[in-house]
Amino acid sequence: MNSKISDKDKKDWEEFLSRDQKLPNKDNSKKKLERGKVTSIDLHGYTLEEANQTVENFINKSFENNISKLIIVTGKGLHSNNANDPYVSKNLSILKYSVPEFIKKSQELMMKIYDIKDADIKDGGDGAFYIFLKKNNLSID
Repeated sequence: MNSKISDKDKKDWEEFLSRDQKLPNKDNSKKKLERGKVTSIDLHGYTLEEANQTVENFINKSFENNISKLIIVTGKGLHSNNANDPYVSKNLSILKYSVPEFIKKSQELMMKIYDIKDADIKDGGDGAFYIFLKKNNLSID
């Protein structure tokens, strides 16, 4: 590593320090939550029944509170015991597949949902998905 600092770098640093401008805090997740109205739930360790009931309650409560984006973390099903049971489909009993299917089959829930999409890698990738909720016109903000 070069321990010498160029005159240009020194000048740039002095100019930076002399400014009154503050840098934004990119790590302030609380402000992101308030501004974007995003919330998440992690379903690792839930049974299928528990996960479906929890997600149904989570969607309804989020809709009432005018949350616009939900992150549902289901996991990838890598540790599921379903692969050992020849009478159970390897795909259909894993939360990753079953929870979105449960949601899509519920007319009551789908009336509150604008879209369902796969999650970005930063939010769980293959082990998560997004739910975008419609605006609740009856809520009081």
